[in-house]
Amino acid sequence: MIQRILENLKIAALNEMQLASIEANKAGTDIVLLSPTGSGKTLAFLLPVVSQLDNSIPTVQVMILAPSRELAIQIEQVFRSMGTEFKVNCCYGGHPMKVEINNLKHPPAVLIGTPGRIADHMRRGTFDTDTIQTIILDEFDKSLEFGFQEEMSFIISELYNLKKRILTSASEAIAIPEFAGVTSPLRINYLSDSQPKGLKLKAVTSEGRDKLEALFSLICHLGNSTTLIFCNHREAVERISELLYDKGLVHGIYHGGLEQEERERALIKFRNGSHQILITTDLASRGLDIPEIENVIHYQFPTTADAYMHRNGRTARMHAEGTAYLIMGEGDHLPAFLKEKPEYVKLDAIPLLPENSKWDTLFVAAGKKDKINKTDIVGLLIQKGKLHKDEIGLIEVLDYSSFVAVKREKINKVVQLLRFEKIKKKSVKIEVSI
Repeated sequence: MIQRILENLKIAALNEMQLASIEANKAGTDIVLLSPTGSGKTLAFLLPVVSQLDNSIPTVQVMILAPSRELAIQIEQVFRSMGTEFKVNCCYGGHPMKVEINNLKHPPAVLIGTPGRIADHMRRGTFDTDTIQTIILDEFDKSLEFGFQEEMSFIISELYNLKKRILTSASEAIAIPEFAGVTSPLRINYLSDSQPKGLKLKAVTSEGRDKLEALFSLICHLGNSTTLIFCNHREAVERISELLYDKGLVHGIYHGGLEQEERERALIKFRNGSHQILITTDLASRGLDIPEIENVIHYQFPTTADAYMHRNGRTARMHAEGTAYLIMGEGDHLPAFLKEKPEYVKLDAIPLLPENSKWDTLFVAAGKKDKINKTDIVGLLIQKGKLHKDEIGLIEVLDYSSFVAVKREKINKVVQLLRFEKIKKKSVKIEVSI
């Protein structure tokens, strides 16, 4: 079965950590899985779980708790892409509870969700917990950091027939909470104190304490490469965004002060290439499905070695190469936890603004719950939107909406052509995503 799943996912082979997880799960013990961001932890716990599901049981067998809506959706998407016969549901805030309650009338084998929403369902009794034998706390330390201890404690206390607990994290700095009930766990640890082999460390200096102009010059120097800019505070994210907006440079922002839908759109546009620059807080350093990044910029230095590792873990993953840049303002000193000295880079005296991405994002107000799939969208764009296949990029179909990467020079014309068109005989709003 694993081979068929890998074919569905278009993965040639599992990595060492994933193979170790599958082997460890053959034992009946609890498991703590520690591995860097981007190393494939989701598949590492989903593959063993699927092999233990029983299709004769009509109720929930596995519960997966994630600290954020984005991560919960990501896990659900991976599970669906595996192409198994088992049903999965995902529960999180930001959309109507009524929809989830209706979905749970036909219970899934695997239930994924954020701790707050799952606890709410359990208090309402919207699904049977008697058959849940496995619970997975993905990125459990982030859930604790986000203040979900009370909800997770309540959830686990109500699962009377648990046989296995799996906790995952990209950090070993956090102690396992007592309420998890983990006893004598088997630890799978693939974390390392050293930076990835393919990571280069560089620095640029700024005249004065305000580093904005140095940052802009560095962005121009990097050109059209994919770049994550990390800040310690959302105010800095907004300030950098204002500068780039004034310069006419397309980009995205991501921080905890945004609405869930705004954060979701930012990640989608970064994934599909509409945005090649994402300015963010450490919220994006872990647990999110974003593509291989060429550059990480530390606009503000992280406060801990752990945060520094997680930020840099967004590039040079697996066997790829990447570069982390430090911007040194007047009076700045290299962090004490830095083990190597960076190479200092001299920037151009006159920055040359890079071209914006060749992609933009089309919003379609219909999704999986409307029985819309990628094939329907591609057909509409080619037949009615007059696009060629190579003018259509990544398509993401969510529950009630879809997002499509379309060549930037074509997107406004496509919107005009599709203004009065229907998908599956239903009128659907189609516009350029904001």
